[in-house]
Amino acid sequence: MDQAQSEDQNLPIIPIQQLGAARSIDDYAESAARYVTTGQQGALNTQRAYAGDWQRFTTWCLEHGRESLPADVPTVAAFVTSLADSNKKVATIQRHCASISKAHQLARLPTPTDDRQFKELMEGISREKRLRQKQAPAFTLAYFKRVLFGIDSTRPDGLRDRALLLLGLAGAFRRDELASIDIEHLRFDEDGLVVDLPHSKTNQKGEAEEKAIFFSPDRRSCPVRAVKEWLTHLEQHGRTDGPLFVSFHKGQRLSRRRLSTFSLNEIVQLRLGAQYTAHSLRASFVTIAKLNGADDSEVMNQTKHKTTDMIRRYTRLDNIRQHNASQKLGL
Repeated sequence: MDQAQSEDQNLPIIPIQQLGAARSIDDYAESAARYVTTGQQGALNTQRAYAGDWQRFTTWCLEHGRESLPADVPTVAAFVTSLADSNKKVATIQRHCASISKAHQLARLPTPTDDRQFKELMEGISREKRLRQKQAPAFTLAYFKRVLFGIDSTRPDGLRDRALLLLGLAGAFRRDELASIDIEHLRFDEDGLVVDLPHSKTNQKGEAEEKAIFFSPDRRSCPVRAVKEWLTHLEQHGRTDGPLFVSFHKGQRLSRRRLSTFSLNEIVQLRLGAQYTAHSLRASFVTIAKLNGADDSEVMNQTKHKTTDMIRRYTRLDNIRQHNASQKLGL
């Protein structure tokens, strides 16, 4: 036996439990369960919607003496039938089904909405109601500019609403994205503005996502200048960070309260008309851009849609004279 082997035999044996880098299989299982739960829960807004729908279902079950978790197929069938009979839209009923399904998945229980007969019931409800999913209407650029030019920018709320409408349209923002923008998310340069989106419906993992906003030739309809003017007003009142769009106290005094998606929607309807919603800004971006010759990839670069199918769904080319191939026959 040489000297090296002798020295190896004299080394102390350290129990594996004392090795700091070692982890038990249970430790990994616990972490894995946490990651799975986070993935299943989805985006914050989705969680809130599911929570409200789940609350309605559990309340209904209590009132009718039924078990909500686990729920059997007849219980869920009776619940969705009650929603249908109370004139709820198909989309609303489907959302409730999704919340019930999600609750059972998280509890590792069989999902009643996967039952074949239940799916046939939902198909029957959809056919009988004959409802298409109602989409937010789009406006024309001419109409948008008329509204925009009529806003009194000498008032603080006029400055804010003008910036909100222009940024919302130019950036094709979802309402929750628009409401969640902070001053720190804005980066100005000679070309315009870049908005960083820490989170969005299509960006739930916190990956870098940006939207580019460009200067417009007409100062009155320039989204970059409108945002800068609103920022100047905020800075004059000591606001250099935090939410970009906030509410007002009485007398046009700035509050520190971020505009909710509900309040944002109210502003859009106040300015553009009751027939429109905050989502009309996004829908109109797609329609106007397509009418002006933008291809799907250019549109998707701003909307962050993953498929061209969604672009076609969002494109509101309802007027038979718009985007009509008969003009290209050469007659």
